[in-house]
Amino acid sequence: MSDTRPPFMAQEEFEALAAHARSLNESLSFEFINGKMGAKGVPDGDHDEMIAWLQSLCMQANAGWWLYVERGLRVETYRTGNARPDGTLAPRGTFSGQGEWASTDGVLMVVEVTSGDSDTNQRDRVDKPRAYAQTGIPVYLLIDRDTCEVKVHSQPDGERYEMVGTVPFGKTVALPDPVGIELDTEPLKDWVC
Repeated sequence: MSDTRPPFMAQEEFEALAAHARSLNESLSFEFINGKMGAKGVPDGDHDEMIAWLQSLCMQANAGWWLYVERGLRVETYRTGNARPDGTLAPRGTFSGQGEWASTDGVLMVVEVTSGDSDTNQRDRVDKPRAYAQTGIPVYLLIDRDTCEVKVHSQPDGERYEMVGTVPFGKTVALPDPVGIELDTEPLKDWVC
């Protein structure tokens, strides 16, 4: 029986292709997860407001932190993938001297806000949690506009997150250590289309 899976793309091939494609169309962001290239559209205004809200809260909790927007990260086992989380929480200066695709060393949390495109389910709810857990990122926060819920993934075991907590918009959710802050998610209701 022949293998019908598409061939995996090499890391270097992805980086060259993504750079070329971005020069032609700046309205798309490219990622390389689980050997497959994907694209996601440019965020809308409500998406931006959610990230700005979270950025403000993280800075209030610790002035030494920054929520980097669309920071390219090398993810997955053996660093064979690239992702652009909507937000990456890390101490200021973590990415100094690194190129477009940075190491996840020092990353405290990654954040995704669902976009409602056809690939959101697979990308944000399946592929990215696995890739982020494999990389050892302590917390993955998913702001799910489709279900009006916040999902907090924590305790990565190298394959998956062992803990996943879900709360509806409007409730308070605790982000576990190393983040260690509580979020009142009531404002998220204002930015759901």
